Amino acid sequence: MFLEREDDMKASARLRLACSLAVLTLAHSQPGQAQAPGDQLLEEVIVTGSMIRGLSENAAMPVDVIDGEELQRLGSPTAVELIKSLPTSSGVIGDTNQFDSRSQATEGMASINLRGLSPQRTLVLLNSKRLVQAGTGVPFVDVNLLPLSAIRRVEILKDGASATYGSDAISGVVNFITRSDQEGFQVSGDYKGLEDSDGDYNVAGSYGFQGDKLRVFVAADYQHRSELLAKDRDFAVSDYLTNPEGGWTGGGNPATFLTLGLIPGPNGVSVGPNSALLGDPDCETLGGFRSAEGRCRTQYTPFDALIEEEDRYRAYGELGIDLGKDTTLDFSALWGQTENPHYRSSPSYLLTRSPSAVVGGSSSGFIVPASNPGYQQLLQDHPDRVPAGSVAALFPTLLFRPFLTGGNPAFEGDPDGLGASTGHRESETLRLTADLSGRINDTLEYQAAVTWQEYRRYYDGYDSFGDRVQLALAGYGGPNCDPSAGTPGANGCSWLNPFGNALTGTGPDNNNREMIDWFFVPASTEVTTDLFVADLNLSGSTGLSLGGGEVLFGVGLQYRDNGFEAEYGDNNNLAVTPCLDTPVTGNTSCDPALGALAFLGTNQDADLESDVWAAFVEVFLPFTDDFNLQAAARYEDYGGATGSTFDPKLTARWQVNDTFALRSSIGTTFRGPPAQQLTDRSVTSLQVIANSFRPVDVFGSPDLEPESALNFSAGLMFEAGGFSGSVDYFRYELEDTITAEPLSGMVGTLFDDPARCDDPAYQALRQRFQFQDGNGVAGAGTCAVSNISRVETRWVNGGDQTSAGLDFMFNWENDDFAGGRLGSGLTATYVMDYEVGAEVVEGVKVQDSFDAVGSLNFQTTSYPVPEWKTKGFVEWGRPLFGADTNARLTLNYIDSYRDQRADKNEGPFAPRTDLPGNPVLDQGAKIDSYTTLDFSLLVSLPSDINLSFSVFNLTDRDPSFARLDYNYDPFTGSPAGRQFKLGITSRF
Repeated sequence: MFLEREDDMKASARLRLACSLAVLTLAHSQPGQAQAPGDQLLEEVIVTGSMIRGLSENAAMPVDVIDGEELQRLGSPTAVELIKSLPTSSGVIGDTNQFDSRSQATEGMASINLRGLSPQRTLVLLNSKRLVQAGTGVPFVDVNLLPLSAIRRVEILKDGASATYGSDAISGVVNFITRSDQEGFQVSGDYKGLEDSDGDYNVAGSYGFQGDKLRVFVAADYQHRSELLAKDRDFAVSDYLTNPEGGWTGGGNPATFLTLGLIPGPNGVSVGPNSALLGDPDCETLGGFRSAEGRCRTQYTPFDALIEEEDRYRAYGELGIDLGKDTTLDFSALWGQTENPHYRSSPSYLLTRSPSAVVGGSSSGFIVPASNPGYQQLLQDHPDRVPAGSVAALFPTLLFRPFLTGGNPAFEGDPDGLGASTGHRESETLRLTADLSGRINDTLEYQAAVTWQEYRRYYDGYDSFGDRVQLALAGYGGPNCDPSAGTPGANGCSWLNPFGNALTGTGPDNNNREMIDWFFVPASTEVTTDLFVADLNLSGSTGLSLGGGEVLFGVGLQYRDNGFEAEYGDNNNLAVTPCLDTPVTGNTSCDPALGALAFLGTNQDADLESDVWAAFVEVFLPFTDDFNLQAAARYEDYGGATGSTFDPKLTARWQVNDTFALRSSIGTTFRGPPAQQLTDRSVTSLQVIANSFRPVDVFGSPDLEPESALNFSAGLMFEAGGFSGSVDYFRYELEDTITAEPLSGMVGTLFDDPARCDDPAYQALRQRFQFQDGNGVAGAGTCAVSNISRVETRWVNGGDQTSAGLDFMFNWENDDFAGGRLGSGLTATYVMDYEVGAEVVEGVKVQDSFDAVGSLNFQTTSYPVPEWKTKGFVEWGRPLFGADTNARLTLNYIDSYRDQRADKNEGPFAPRTDLPGNPVLDQGAKIDSYTTLDFSLLVSLPSDINLSFSVFNLTDRDPSFARLDYNYDPFTGSPAGRQFKLGITSRF
């Protein structure tokens, strides 16, 4: 893409292009075995990567094809299972991963992340047409809503393709092709069982009709995924010393507090702390851990699910009509819905904002008067723990939440009895296309198409109104209580007991559902994205010929309109509830307006739209029967501050002889900023700071520019006897990357040296932080990492990135082995380089450049990137008892990688002040390699019935340990363990 650095990029592109094509041209000039016209190295049906209709596939681009038969031999994996197993893919959103900001609120969704460059840089197509991206924090196409029962094959272009397809195709293209030519009926069903779960099941049906002038294809399926609780996997819930980051928090319940007494001073007696921080005396009794500082730490992950329950419905249809001899009109429709009926989360969230003075709160936290019955019970149970003369307790902000251990009584109807806070997630999409195509004459074809799609994402949860929590602690809780006229704990007023004795049974419990519903309230978000695309393409012969045949061309115009709309519920909408005390007093005038929720973000509704005009040209030049070039270029105009882009690409292929062929490509690619990142509104994520979660607001920026990349690839293909394979080199050089500012770097840079809080050079960076005693004013309050209550980050054009590596593919087949067919294969990706540039926030460098290969890359601008990822198989098939039988054993290997925080002794790997002697806990610094074995058996009966049996993860291998909340990396591993699957498919 050519923007302000156009001349430098052009020079670099010319140099690389000259080198790559020189290699092919010089090699082509050497003597070699001739190939008859029309001969091809490999039998292929690949069209992804070109807009020239009718172009003979030439294998000039590195494309993997996974057809329906291969999917069956793999055990008919789900979208998530398939994507995670691809060696070219890493950092996949698909399994529950609520504690990473990049995947929050994505339960039930699934992404594709080619090369680990981020899912928004992979273009996903259905029948070569665009799909709308979801309006999540990291935008991506939700492939869980694609109609797998209708898919014939999946084509994966492992190369940039912006010159052909436009924005987003930086790391590659994944094209799902439907089974449009099906005739008759096909029905299928399968069930997958795993320990401690009710299992997963899927039923599907499809029908196809192929008439003289009419074609019909319809498909529908239902998929259910059962819940797997974290407490049912030993690896997922660990003790504190094994992994203090494994769901443990210092801001829980039972909690840590101060006692307050009457303190004499020069100006008289005042109320102030008369003790050090005191972990609740019942901490250990209730399963908590008392740290060396005496604080109580409790665990939230036992309330979560590793796999959320999902119900998914999908339907797809195509209608083709021949309007004449050379004209066809095609329509398609896709509908899909995913529902997570009870997404699980912590029983309540950390209180990160102090209550207002209106309700008698303190800027330091929540005050519990001595008259609170829980406080009175504390005096009786542990008189030695409370200093004489104490008149109240103070629960500091960031160290307390209303419910954790023992669960939330408002959710006691949970069939599993956990008391987790539950929410609802739902995704729904509708997509319509119309395509008119035909021939103008014997050499020219045209295509006019329109595509419209809408994707709606709804999610909700619960959070506390902080001012109402303070009133309840003072005995003024409940919807029928009037604090100005009532008596604490009487006449409709109720107490909230914050102490552990509410759970041990000695003190009053908190089973007052009416009071809980009053302060623990729902917060909902609905985000809708829509996409309209109009295409007009012309392709065919130029009338010119070269030594290898006709010169073909394709030209086209495209218009895209992208929409984004966000709507928030009343409790988390700044237009309705802007102030801390709004739920108590009705006040709507405050500055800053941050809402009333104590943890989750409060936002403003948004409605944005952007459009893009594009034109492209492509030419196929067959210089000889053995050597051809393909040239393409695309221009896109975003208008406004975003600007325009121009991206060329050249690919070349030379058939050296009957055994070997070479291919190479070079081009520029780009990605324009999505509409939701061009707004100045924010999305709130939950991220770890100082061993506890804090809300982090991620704002968009109207000034974002497109990011660009220079892509280069070169490959060798071969086929001899029963052997075939390829080796491809890839390289991506990204500039002006659209990225969220790295939280870890911002925190580390400001707080590694205490003097920086007052250093003028760091004041703008300090303004990105709110502190718990700063009353919501940016930068105000005590500047300390332990005092952070909220952080502001932004989507920006950040540092450069460079990724390079090798793809390997080898296959061997013997059609006459022991009366059957023996085959084996190997695919692998080796990432040799992944350089990430420095990041600067508010004029301060907060992230040095680093190599992301072989690293977890937690809270950086990259995803986990193992150095090696490999998939190999051996299979044997032969007729048995009148049925075709195929058995396959597959090995999946993911290389070990490091948690980069250990290299700097930071985060979990810093000296532990919470443990005696301040030790360093280095377990998890290396995340071990992960190897699993899968077995599948496919039996094809003469009556067009296929039976399948599969075992995934034969050895029941747990995912590799990592210092994360679930003790493993959900972007990379799987929590399921061994799984058994039975399936049946019938055609008639």
